[in-house]
Amino acid sequence: MKNLQTTYLGLKLRNPLIAGSCGLTNSISHLKTLASGGIGAVVVKSLFEEHIQVDTEKVIKSEEGGIKTLTRSSDRLFARRIHDQEEAYAYIYDFAKRNTLEKYLDFLREAKRSVEIPVIASVNCVSNNDWHSFAKKIQGTGVDALELNIFILPSDWQRAPEENEKAYFDIIKEVRSYVDIPIAVKIGYYFSSLAQTVIRLSEGPIEGMVLFNRPYNIDFDIDKLEVSHGAVLSSAEEYNHTLRWISILSGQVKCDLSASTGVHDHKSFIKQLLAGATTVQIASVLYREGFDVIPVILRNTEEWMTLHNFESVDEFRGKLSRKSFENPAVLERVQFMKYYSGIE
Repeated sequence: MKNLQTTYLGLKLRNPLIAGSCGLTNSISHLKTLASGGIGAVVVKSLFEEHIQVDTEKVIKSEEGGIKTLTRSSDRLFARRIHDQEEAYAYIYDFAKRNTLEKYLDFLREAKRSVEIPVIASVNCVSNNDWHSFAKKIQGTGVDALELNIFILPSDWQRAPEENEKAYFDIIKEVRSYVDIPIAVKIGYYFSSLAQTVIRLSEGPIEGMVLFNRPYNIDFDIDKLEVSHGAVLSSAEEYNHTLRWISILSGQVKCDLSASTGVHDHKSFIKQLLAGATTVQIASVLYREGFDVIPVILRNTEEWMTLHNFESVDEFRGKLSRKSFENPAVLERVQFMKYYSGIE
């Protein structure tokens, strides 16, 4: 048996393979299966800011102009009496937020009771408005860490790049004021200077960064002349983008790096570790191939380690990071060159 143990966000993991936040991590039975299959840690499906807002509106709105859902009869009676007053909105809004959050908190508590591997909560956030105090309640469930999935598309041409990027720092600062558990920040790649921003973020009050989140992409239906969604699941070819940036940033950042997107087998898993990733997150391959792919990835990784005489992950992690190249241009040159492309 090879030593696959690693430390991520200060947590001891039996191996660097993590189940990323997705619909499959929103079920206790799935979490148990992932744990028994050998996964190193799990990131629970995200709580979205929008979920809180939508659930609040469901409580406030009613077909008859009254109150749609409140749990206790006393709550309903109280709400009917004041629903035409300004206080009614505040009362119902606060109730809806508590009710939505409690469901998530209950799930986190049960998750921690159900598996022995680290459980990482997740919040998908796009703004700095009225949700940070939730983080303290999330910490109270006993979860091991919190992943902040922040993706702000810089599509407003009236906002300077610095304004968009400042939101990331503001969110982190505010959340850290409420919690002391480890924080990882999952980001996209839309920055005016990705390398500089990642390094600056890593110097803040966080323990890790996840590169990169997979955004919702649009497509066009040319028959219906409608907007549709693009591919939801990643393909096995999509790991290259993350691989480049993990390799460039490894050794430069002040926190752990977790690679995400496009890892579908042991080969891309090993490559991300060679680039310098502390851990690697998978999701799409779990949908495509099922949970049985986990022991296959781990077993094939151990066989590869035996072939190359590596006893532990630490022995080869970062061997192909930027600092190992005499000519870093091999990582950074993106224009077409016949020498690098291998195509005549």
